[in-house]
Amino acid sequence: MFASAFHTSRHYILFTAMTCLCVLLGGPSYAAGAESLIIAGATYYEPGVSGPGWAWTDADHLELNGYAGEAIGAEGDLVLTLAGQNSVTESHAPNADITLCGMEVWGNLTLRGSGTLTATGSQCGIHVSQALVVDGCTVDARADGADITDEAVAGVIAGDIAVRGGGRVVAAGAGTGTGVRAYGVYLQDAGLGDGAAGCRLSVDASWLDATGDDGGVACLGGSLVSARFVAPAGGAFGAGGVVDASGAVAPHVVVEPEGAMPPAGETDRGEVPGDGTDKSPADANPAAGEPTTGPTANPSLKPAATTTKTTKTATKTTVAKASKPKAATATTAALPKTGDNNWVVASVALFLLGTVLLGAAFRC
Repeated sequence: MFASAFHTSRHYILFTAMTCLCVLLGGPSYAAGAESLIIAGATYYEPGVSGPGWAWTDADHLELNGYAGEAIGAEGDLVLTLAGQNSVTESHAPNADITLCGMEVWGNLTLRGSGTLTATGSQCGIHVSQALVVDGCTVDARADGADITDEAVAGVIAGDIAVRGGGRVVAAGAGTGTGVRAYGVYLQDAGLGDGAAGCRLSVDASWLDATGDDGGVACLGGSLVSARFVAPAGGAFGAGGVVDASGAVAPHVVVEPEGAMPPAGETDRGEVPGDGTDKSPADANPAAGEPTTGPTANPSLKPAATTTKTTKTATKTTVAKASKPKAATATTAALPKTGDNNWVVASVALFLLGTVLLGAAFRC
């Protein structure tokens, strides 16, 4: 009787184990991405939705193909695949969740694909709280500074930016308001966390053209791989941004792949007329009148007039979203779907274990 009871108990244990394996293997198969998406004036909380020129296919993946409309925003990491010509424009609706920017992502953003994206706003064309990667696509981001005072204005504001895969980025910031500091690309540490190695520009065999009266590129450092400064002459990464051979901040920064041919009828552009010689590298810091070693003070994004997401707009003037701190490093810039890979490995291991247990059950 004891042997019979033990035999039955073993079958019960194996059956329970197989049930648990089936539940585990039926779990979610993608890594957490954006918690919400704002597009064309509406907010969505689950993927699997689409509209004219766009499709949110899964939590961390949005596709644009011929989209032309109001600002796009995401709460969390996002990979955006571009096809055809696309454009996003700052929303002027009084109750809009996104204002002042064409695209706003509170997390990491990767732009990829064969298409183009034009993003325009009054304070920034594209704002990314952590790392921005432009991989192979063409991006034009501009800010005109309309109705902006005492703020930093830039075509791109991000924690880090990497341009690779033959990508092309044009970024320009302008503004005539009181206290406005205009940059093409401004790299700040919002969302990166204390001690994170951020505020850096990297260009790998790609193109960048950044223009701003107070600096083409404001950053703490950077690297060029198979690429070179075309402007300014003798360009280098200074303490607070890209500087020319004299150490003056360059208002126009052009990077091209090594060996790239200039457009027909042009030669190597060299130094750009208008590069000021009366500026120091410290002028790249958006803290007007306070020379420092780099852009350590964040450009305070002007709070949006909104009634629906007050928590997000309230945190735009801080270095990180207090409710959801995220650590972004150079390894996270590409937004690998590590959650998928880990789940696949675990699923295979559990399946093999289940097969062994099932075989043992039949042998009992």
